[in-house]
Amino acid sequence: MKRNMSVVGTFYPRRAVELERYFEHFSTIYNESFTLPDVKSRAVIVPHAGYIYSGYTANIAYRVLQKSGVKKFVVIGPSHKVAFNGVSLCEFSSYDTPFGKINAIADLVPKLKDKFSISCISDAHAEHSTEVQFPFLKHYIEDVSIVELVYSYANAHYISEIIDFILEHEDIGVVISTDLSHFYNLNEAHRLDNICLIAIGKLDVGMLHSGCEACGNIGVEAMILSAKKLGLSAHVLDYRTSADASGDTNRVVGYTSAYFS
Repeated sequence: MKRNMSVVGTFYPRRAVELERYFEHFSTIYNESFTLPDVKSRAVIVPHAGYIYSGYTANIAYRVLQKSGVKKFVVIGPSHKVAFNGVSLCEFSSYDTPFGKINAIADLVPKLKDKFSISCISDAHAEHSTEVQFPFLKHYIEDVSIVELVYSYANAHYISEIIDFILEHEDIGVVISTDLSHFYNLNEAHRLDNICLIAIGKLDVGMLHSGCEACGNIGVEAMILSAKKLGLSAHVLDYRTSADASGDTNRVVGYTSAYFS
């Protein structure tokens, strides 16, 4: 069973050559002002809006992952269209992208399903929060293989246990997908998003619950819980809003990327 593309042509381009132009453009802009951290990380937080809005922010995190040497990743994101209890994992053999297919981590799927009693909610996997990550992974990680987990009404401690299990495997990494505040004016967005950024940087779950309005808050909390258990530190790579691309400061969405090491 193949995981087909559901938001291609809207959130990201259909043609591989156009995607490559995006990635080159994002990297060129970053390199003009910054030096990529010299770290090996296999756990990141990334945004999931259309590439014109959040692609630059996500691109930095994937360049960090590229340095890790890891070729297997579990992509975890919130469901935006389908409501259900828990986490969904479907037994896809591959995931389609404009660059070609990404194979599934075949041996990991049954382990996750059995250990954590995860069911497949197939409709939940036409999900942009996870899908927009696939072209980045295919472009930056040679011979990458992945597993997609989509959650709805889920417990952060439960997802943290899944992350713990994944990161016990030294050859597997984790991608946590979230955007930040939605549709506030720019000043209010900065205020709310700053709570999220401080909470991530300090691994502070209490602060995360004191005003952070990330749509993937459950996944972020789960990653923070796992980072604290595993002795990882968090480092914010980038923060911006949709206003940086659109110029509209009245209704903005916030985006961040971070890595754990």
